Amino acid sequence: MRITFLGTSHGVPEPNRKCSCTMIEVAGNVYFIDMGTPAIDALRTRMIEVDAVKGVFITHMHGDHSNGLISFVDIVNWYFRSADPDIVVPDLEAYHAIKNWLEVTKVPLGRKIRFRETTPGLIYDDGLVRLTAFLTQHCVKSYAYLVEAEGKTVLFTGDLRNPNVDFPEMTTDTKLDLVVCEAAHFEATDYLPRFLNKKIGKICVNHYSDRYLPSVFSLFAAVSDMKICTVLATDDLEIVV
Repeated sequence: MRITFLGTSHGVPEPNRKCSCTMIEVAGNVYFIDMGTPAIDALRTRMIEVDAVKGVFITHMHGDHSNGLISFVDIVNWYFRSADPDIVVPDLEAYHAIKNWLEVTKVPLGRKIRFRETTPGLIYDDGLVRLTAFLTQHCVKSYAYLVEAEGKTVLFTGDLRNPNVDFPEMTTDTKLDLVVCEAAHFEATDYLPRFLNKKIGKICVNHYSDRYLPSVFSLFAAVSDMKICTVLATDDLEIVV
């Protein structure tokens, strides 16, 4: 499982960091967690076929996590018409909003594109990749995603209210090869109680603001004693799990 961070910024783009968008590659297939930046641009730059995209999973509908979905559906609608991804969103109002936007552009939605609404529990399984959704409290409808593929398990927390309140509850024997967690809304060290007694291979802090960077490095120092590897996400960073 190859994970590429296409956008790692917080609510707005930074000079060298776009808004949230993460690409996962498994056996030639492509999946996205969030699409806050135009993903097709990244695919074309990397010479990856748009047809390879099998799933798009949005953690919540705030624009820094979803604005790129508009351009993705737009181009798949009229140009890359053989692409056939599942698009899973926390609120199906997104489908109606994008459909209305395409009406404004005079290129209305002219083909069937599969939109589904996220619900807690298993939401996707194509035989290669499984996704389980956990409801969080960042906003009215927001989710964390547990991704399982090739014998590995990765948790994407999405945006949280606070780890002590809505970090996904899993059994203590669940092995997490990688935790991708945010640090834009609270001190990163707030994660520490939730990381104790868990089997974690690596922690990647993504979607962070400069305000909380000192606490990110404090978190890294603390978990080093727990033999957990750490990395700060930057745009175009690749991690193979």
